[in-house]
Amino acid sequence: MASTRKLTTKDGQVFYEIRVSRGRGKSYLTTRWYPPKGWSKKAIERALAKETADFERRCHEGEVVSRSEQKESDLQQKREAAKIQTLKKFGEEVFMPAKTVTMSENGRCAYQGSLNHWIYPALGDLKMPDITPANISALLLSMQSQGKAHATCVKVYTILHSLFKMAYMSDVVSVNLMDKVERPKPRKDELKEKDVEAYTTEEVQRILAALENEPLKWRALMRLLIDTGIRRGECCGLQWKDVDFKENTITIAGNLCYTPQKGVYMDTPKSGKVRTIDVDPDVIELLRQLRLEQAGHVISTYVFIQKDSAEPMHPQSPARYMQNFSERYNVPGLHPHKLRHTFASIAITNGADVASVSEKLGHSDKAVTLRMYTHADQESMKRASQIFREALKKADPA
Repeated sequence: MASTRKLTTKDGQVFYEIRVSRGRGKSYLTTRWYPPKGWSKKAIERALAKETADFERRCHEGEVVSRSEQKESDLQQKREAAKIQTLKKFGEEVFMPAKTVTMSENGRCAYQGSLNHWIYPALGDLKMPDITPANISALLLSMQSQGKAHATCVKVYTILHSLFKMAYMSDVVSVNLMDKVERPKPRKDELKEKDVEAYTTEEVQRILAALENEPLKWRALMRLLIDTGIRRGECCGLQWKDVDFKENTITIAGNLCYTPQKGVYMDTPKSGKVRTIDVDPDVIELLRQLRLEQAGHVISTYVFIQKDSAEPMHPQSPARYMQNFSERYNVPGLHPHKLRHTFASIAITNGADVASVSEKLGHSDKAVTLRMYTHADQESMKRASQIFREALKKADPA
């Protein structure tokens, strides 16, 4: 039912408000009609009656809606539009912007690389609701048939799992397709015996002996990595102000990183926390000698620098040096992360508590430290068995 009333604007202009009732529980719909100047009363009444009837018809036929209903309709249209967007568009406009907020630059770069190289070429042009588990399985199987490493296939699987979970939570898709996609398994030719993740104490002693023939800079860097288990980026980002020569400690306050897109840049430590750790006095002495040697050539705030430059050493340089060192001294598998594993393994094997080792390594979770503790020699396994047997003997009432 429609009704009208005559009103006036603030500046004195006359208009008629037309109101249509839509029944109980629904808001009124209104519109304004401004009569032309000079019209007679009868002409206005005839035109107003026509306008009222036409507006009432359009309201009942759904052509006119309230502001709140229009807002909800617009929102629903956006939802529907989101449901038909392609995987690449969702990845670029929703998934990666959200990941960038929570991920490190290295992590973001790795995700973007997998999306650009594998996921977008295969699935990027498909609309999200049209993608099937078979499409995703076909991509993963194609990667394996091309001989791609198992770790690469698993990374792509993990990214897709995260992407479709976000799409499902955002109502872009009605189900999470990845619940029906099997995680890639290693090919038969990839089922090889796992390499030892840590060196024994004897192997470390052999590395230390070989280091005596190396330049001071590399001797100090390698000894520091071996003694503390810090990350290579933390080592390359170490500054002289972070070294306490009196207390024999260093403070890890930064992590030097590199990505092709951003270049070399300083980030926070991976755990997000600054930590101070003790260092072997012999290593501190090497750092003292390095500072004197460095001052004779260049003044820099960084402990480990590039040749003939005050700039910090590139975070990939330690790995390249270790590869060369490995070949020259026949030390298999030498790389910075293996030295972290070695520190954790030897320390825990010889009685250090996991919490202390985890704190020194800068892990946010002790479970990460335990996963690094993968090496146990025959002597330590024998000692573990003996501890178990002695516990049983103590519990024996006889």
